[in-house]
Amino acid sequence: MLQNKVLGTALVLGIAAVLSLSGDAQIKKGKTRPLTTKQMMNGLVKLHCGGLAEGLKTAPADDKGWEELATKAALLNEAGYILMEDDRCPDADWANAAKQLREGSADVLAKLEAKDHAGASEAFKAVTGSCAACHKVHKK
Repeated sequence: MLQNKVLGTALVLGIAAVLSLSGDAQIKKGKTRPLTTKQMMNGLVKLHCGGLAEGLKTAPADDKGWEELATKAALLNEAGYILMEDDRCPDADWANAAKQLREGSADVLAKLEAKDHAGASEAFKAVTGSCAACHKVHKK
């Protein structure tokens, strides 16, 4: 009887370990594409989020400046879609943050296209909020 309980407990713990590893793997990388989440964050999200934050400190001086910021916002928006692709998404926290990133960056982009610096700066708060929400749960 004790042996059956020990085996049952070991089986449950083994299944839990496998499930936790498979969820963790989805955070680190998608199932079929080579891009890791860390690479995406460093090469796409962090780069363009930081560039957008820096660029929004003052209103761009010319059309080229507005276009450069719009490109950063558009790439952040695309990242919100990539985060959901290839079975990368492990849970609702991730999905909600990716949605907030898409919506917030679309708002920033619309404000930049209208050359509304104050509006873009305000809308950018949703972008950084999406990052904070996901990192709170998933960034180790």
